[in-house]
Amino acid sequence: MKTIRPGLLVYWRNQPTVVLELKGLSDAILRTVDGVRTEIAHVTDLTLSPTSGDAPSAPHLMAKDKEWDKAVERYELIRPLLDLPGRSAEDVQQIADAASKSLTTIYRWLNRFEETGLVSSLLRTPRSDKGGQRLCDEVEQIITLQIQNYYLKQERPSVLKLYKRIKQECQDADLEPPHKNTVYARARELEQREVLRKRYSPKLAREKLEPLRGHFPGADYPNAVVQIDHTKVDVIVVDEEHRLPIGRPYLTLAIDVATKLVTGFRMTLDPPGASSAGLCIAHAVIRKEHWLAKRDISAEWPIYGKMNKIHVDNAKEFRGNMLSRACQQHGIILEHRPKGQPNYGPHIERAFRTFMGECQSLPGTTFSNVQAKMDYDSEGRACLTLAELELWFTVFVVYCYHHRAHKGINEVPPIKLYHQFVHGSATQPGIGLPAPIDDEENFRLDFTPYVERTVQRHGAVIDNVHYYAPILRRWVEAEEPGSGKARKFIFARDPRDISMVYFLDPDTQTYSPIPYLNSTRPAISLWELRAVLKQLKEDPTNHVDEEMIFQGIRRMREIEEAAIEKTRLAKQQRATEKRKRRMAERRNGWGGVHPPTAVAPIVTPPPIPSDDDDIQPFNDIQLC
Repeated sequence: MKTIRPGLLVYWRNQPTVVLELKGLSDAILRTVDGVRTEIAHVTDLTLSPTSGDAPSAPHLMAKDKEWDKAVERYELIRPLLDLPGRSAEDVQQIADAASKSLTTIYRWLNRFEETGLVSSLLRTPRSDKGGQRLCDEVEQIITLQIQNYYLKQERPSVLKLYKRIKQECQDADLEPPHKNTVYARARELEQREVLRKRYSPKLAREKLEPLRGHFPGADYPNAVVQIDHTKVDVIVVDEEHRLPIGRPYLTLAIDVATKLVTGFRMTLDPPGASSAGLCIAHAVIRKEHWLAKRDISAEWPIYGKMNKIHVDNAKEFRGNMLSRACQQHGIILEHRPKGQPNYGPHIERAFRTFMGECQSLPGTTFSNVQAKMDYDSEGRACLTLAELELWFTVFVVYCYHHRAHKGINEVPPIKLYHQFVHGSATQPGIGLPAPIDDEENFRLDFTPYVERTVQRHGAVIDNVHYYAPILRRWVEAEEPGSGKARKFIFARDPRDISMVYFLDPDTQTYSPIPYLNSTRPAISLWELRAVLKQLKEDPTNHVDEEMIFQGIRRMREIEEAAIEKTRLAKQQRATEKRKRRMAERRNGWGGVHPPTAVAPIVTPPPIPSDDDDIQPFNDIQLC
């Protein structure tokens, strides 16, 4: 893991400097390489390499599967050398010998990776003779068929026998056979895992080439292992405008296993998915200063930077291609919890129990179960919006949870333990502060879900919605090279607001924003789009197109507003009637007070009746 520590060469304002000392958890004392002056700078403003003004790029999405797998294999090969203190030529030579590679090749891969920190730097560079003379298609087909049907068999014929078979097939077809060195080169280019699996056995391929699980560095320093999971919050939230209950949100949480610090979170009303997981990872990696400043929070949230490993369960949202490739692109290990082993993943579960216990003191809580809730009116008492609940949760994390003694780390507050890891203690040296990533926006887009679409004259169509910008003009009706099929392009899409998508240009490999083709359309979420599409498809008389979609969304919002207004008027009417009844009771009470006491005149009492009739005293006086 890359860290910033005393004695390290870093770049501040794109100028080389040397770190003299770390000051607190946020500042560093620097000296320029020429020794002329000394400066104090914020650690988040430092980089390990010179920065450039290049646009965001994503070569890991443009690479073919085989090319990308090769780059990942190269990274796994040089990984032991990246953070090796005092790396020597003998260490590099051992890796080169083990992989049957030259020393120059290993050094070249190390230099390319250390310049960028991205696995895509290890992709194979295009050949200088690309596009030159090659074998004809018929010969290429013969070579491919013979490799698959003859060479990759458990009888394990030699490459020389393979060449003789290919030569005989070409002569029978009246074609010029390839040179023997060409066949040998094709055999060497075969994936080693595929060769072992088909020529020997799948078991041997796993034993020789699969990474050894459990030998990765343990959670013994910050950002070594981060656990991520989802849960439903035990609080009902209300909408922003009318303050009416809208349901329970979901919390996606990332927690550092070594320090128990919360590295990032994502709170949303959408069910858990790849977008929630990706946005949570992006929030965990980025610096938190601007995020906290927008919410007027002055507390410290010092953990940021890339983690070495993300530990997740086996839910489908953690097994998508987007999340897998994005983690591979940035050198992050995505490890899934073994099935049937509950001893994995306890840290995130304990954190959820702590947070839900705090939430159950908020108005609108649903408690942990029906028995605990009893007759509590959760919806009637709900008063927090999603943004307010998110703010409350942030304040609790940075002010309370991080500074509270934690039982899992010997009653030490997580922020104090993190401070010990950074600056060291009497028993261990400090590891320094994490190095910030160079481009946070590009990192966020890498972890944003994407779709693949063609580009037509009317732009790109995603879920019946048209998008267009001038940058798409040159890609209209483009075809896949050599296949004649329509070419598909990558569009990243934030589900919270789909009024803008991000087009990945295959030439520059940079993201460009693409708005609606019709700019008068309102911004909507992916949830709204799917809801109206479901309604339209349920009616067979409807024709689903963009105009129908936005008509449906407009109608849904009108119904919602009308329902809210009716509810408001009904509440107002009930309040008016209640007030009238209360006033009537008050007037009734005022009319029934006792009259002033008067002296009764002396009169002769009437004669006592002879019969025993019941006499009701004071029946002419109203009792109050």
